[in-house]
Amino acid sequence: MEYSATSSSAVSAHSPSVIVAVVEGRGLARGEIGMASIDLKSPQIILSQFADNTTYAKVITKLKILSPLEIIMSNTACVVGNSTKLFTLITENFKNVNFTTIQRKYFNETKGLEYIEQLCITEFSTVLMEVQSKYYCLAAVAALLKYVEFIQNSVYAPKSLKICFQGSEQTAMIDSSSTQNLELIINNQDSRSSHTLFGVLNYTKTPGGSRRLRSNILEPLIDVETINMRLDCVQELLQDEELFFGLQSVLARFLDTEQLLSVLVQIPKQDTITLKNCNTPLLRAYYGSLEDKRFVIILDKIKTVINDDARYMKGCLNMRTQKCYAVRSNINEFLDIARRTYTEIVDDIAGMISQLAEKYSLPLRTSFSSARGFFIQMTTDCTALPNDQLPSEFIKQISKVKNSYSFTSADLIKMNERCQESLREIYHMTYMIVCKLLSEIYEHIHCLHKLSDTVSMLDMLLSFAHACTLSDYVRPEFTDTLAIKHGWHPILEKISVEKPVANNTYITEGSNFFIITGPNMSGKSTYLKQIALCQIMAQIGSYVPAEYASFRIAEQIFTRISTDDDIETNSSTFMKEMKEIAYILHNANDKSLILIDELGRGTNTEEGIGICYAVCEYLLSLKAFTLFATHFLELCHIDVLYPNVENVHFEVQHVENTSRNKEAILYTYKLSKGLTEEKNYGLKAAEVSSLPPSIVLDAKEITSQITRQILQSQRSTPEMERQRAVYHLATRLVQTARNSQLDPDSLRTYLSNLKKKYEADFPRAKQVSGNTEE
Repeated sequence: MEYSATSSSAVSAHSPSVIVAVVEGRGLARGEIGMASIDLKSPQIILSQFADNTTYAKVITKLKILSPLEIIMSNTACVVGNSTKLFTLITENFKNVNFTTIQRKYFNETKGLEYIEQLCITEFSTVLMEVQSKYYCLAAVAALLKYVEFIQNSVYAPKSLKICFQGSEQTAMIDSSSTQNLELIINNQDSRSSHTLFGVLNYTKTPGGSRRLRSNILEPLIDVETINMRLDCVQELLQDEELFFGLQSVLARFLDTEQLLSVLVQIPKQDTITLKNCNTPLLRAYYGSLEDKRFVIILDKIKTVINDDARYMKGCLNMRTQKCYAVRSNINEFLDIARRTYTEIVDDIAGMISQLAEKYSLPLRTSFSSARGFFIQMTTDCTALPNDQLPSEFIKQISKVKNSYSFTSADLIKMNERCQESLREIYHMTYMIVCKLLSEIYEHIHCLHKLSDTVSMLDMLLSFAHACTLSDYVRPEFTDTLAIKHGWHPILEKISVEKPVANNTYITEGSNFFIITGPNMSGKSTYLKQIALCQIMAQIGSYVPAEYASFRIAEQIFTRISTDDDIETNSSTFMKEMKEIAYILHNANDKSLILIDELGRGTNTEEGIGICYAVCEYLLSLKAFTLFATHFLELCHIDVLYPNVENVHFEVQHVENTSRNKEAILYTYKLSKGLTEEKNYGLKAAEVSSLPPSIVLDAKEITSQITRQILQSQRSTPEMERQRAVYHLATRLVQTARNSQLDPDSLRTYLSNLKKKYEADFPRAKQVSGNTEE
């Protein structure tokens, strides 16, 4: 068995600290996945069980979100020459994570159920009803706890862990490729940069709040009621200035988990008044949870045993002193005696060094390090020493750095040993007293988990409100329509000196497939990312960058944006495109949001157009909201066959460049309806480059011939235009029936105008068709 984790204390505050056990069913149950994870910094276990397909997308996505320190799997999954596909995929995707294989017998669902019954806090015991028939997550938790007990050489106290089950159906799925494309957590150019969605929204004050924000961005909610409860909280925080700043002040005290003891004994009870007069049900519920009488019981127990001024301090000597005197006096007589002995030894050391300084007329001072204990230090010029040498009494462990001497003596070494012996007694007795205190607190530990959850959630909601104060965000609505008025890119706003250009979006079930055209750098990719980021912000309970916004809940968000070769997996641009689009086609459903940018550019034009057309036709069979950016203008004519296709484009303007005597393109970044009028912008770009004029002329002639041939087969008929008009009228009527909140008179006026528009569309449709026939 190989492992590198040793104990929770060994795990850095900023390093991965999650251990995950993964197991897959065998035979007919292959594809059924059980997972269990525990954070070594937090006494909480998360269980999940779900069915996955042959791509194992859900497993990989969940593991990416957990960002594990170590992954545990059964030894039967990695038999040499016969490894399972799941094991192979996980090892390929997590090359920098420690892997451990343990015997299959430890993945025991009966033992897993026993562990949960034994360790789960009573208030969370309903998890037993959720998982008692979910054999694979029970098997995973059995192996996980057995392994953690082994590496930490300790067991968890009974009824001390928060254990919860999280099903995949509760959150939207964003695959790891989309997470990277959209720069949700990490900036693609600079991993240390805060120019990400997480960076835009992260004004949290606590580590727990920051972790909650990260996990919510990666797994947005899909329950409208829960989202609206969060939005109600954000709205109240924005409207109540006293509540906003009062909560910020309180949360700022929860800075570091190492200061938990100090925080617990210092929080004044009157701070909960901050939430007392809230109107939002969720904030009132948090106020109620913070009023739990068990906090007073725990606080009284801690105050009885722990000194009020015990706190985390920097410096090894300061921390040693805090540990020695953390427990109040008169709790244990032998502890008090040991501390007096320790104090006397420390005083004796200081006195001895003072005497030595006086004896030899040297500027000696007492110093301390965790490795050496107490030692003597002196800063002086060598000329001040007789014969440039220290007195013979100082002969042990002499070191010199510049003009600073560090040394000790035989007597000081003996006194250090006495000091260490005294410290061992103090630490042992302190440990026993604190363990007894903790055993008394265990029965009330549920309220501490509730405190942790409440603080992290309040911190995240307050962070959303803070982000709103820095920009003109709006509260989103949830309907069956994606409608954004003057929306802009939230990350771009943070980077740019000027506010980004705002654009409108209107996608419905009747017009659910948008083809976006425009020259390179006109704003297509930025717009696609903007839509996805706004969707995610809305589904985590944040306001969004727009004047008005309405969203349909997306159960999955897919993007295909990057066009770089992948050296690690030996994939060309085209093969990478095909893998990504295959993943989307296998997993998309009617409630997906799909964003595709420049598909088919890794192969020749005819094949690229063919692949794009086939992919579009497949996606058009779904009710998913799809935005498809392309340079293949031939693809735009698919709207003749499919009335739910809408063509939009990014406008550009042509201006004369007087200095170079050539025409230049001015990007407006404005989205407009219809096909782009820039039919051959690749040729125009070539024209302003240093390409020979004769080559450009030939290219123009060949392009026009090909275009004429393609357009011959894509003419619409009057009947097609009539059907398209009827379809759009029908979808408008359905949408009005579902979502309209108009009074009867206003509704009558709206329907009358809709009728007029429909009647006006027919003459125009006939005219267009007539022109086409001519």
